[in-house]
Amino acid sequence: MILNFSFKFFSGEGKLFCQFSLFKTYRVISNAPLDILWYKLINIADVSWHPLFSKTNVPLGLIPKPGLIYQVVTRLIPIPIRIFVENVRDREFLSIRVLAIPGIEQRITYQVESTLCGTYISYSVTLRGWLSPLMWWLIRPYTARVAQQLAHAAERIA
Repeated sequence: MILNFSFKFFSGEGKLFCQFSLFKTYRVISNAPLDILWYKLINIADVSWHPLFSKTNVPLGLIPKPGLIYQVVTRLIPIPIRIFVENVRDREFLSIRVLAIPGIEQRITYQVESTLCGTYISYSVTLRGWLSPLMWWLIRPYTARVAQQLAHAAERIA
């Protein structure tokens, strides 16, 4: 687990501004093959393994491509939020941006890497904006479980 955060005050045009950013990475090893883990990750219609998301509005079998915008309903608050797929590298990397509330920017990246010891899953969360401390306080217990839940879901398939 890697945690990096910054909190800055700066002034401009006679006003005081606050800037907060947080970057946290969780890494888990799994016994599931890379292909099964990748399939479970990119199957964005099935979020049953995700501790924060409950359902999406995409059809089964849709593969994420850069530029795709879809909606997700969270388990915390049952209102839909929009997700924007930023970058996808096949069997390696998926980057999404959560477009929820003005005042907060959230980027999530998943990285999958196969080694001799097993398959590593890295889950990184980046929060920026003045509402970031409040959002982090709400989602912190759930983000710590995302990579682990993905590994368990893939191992059940394998």
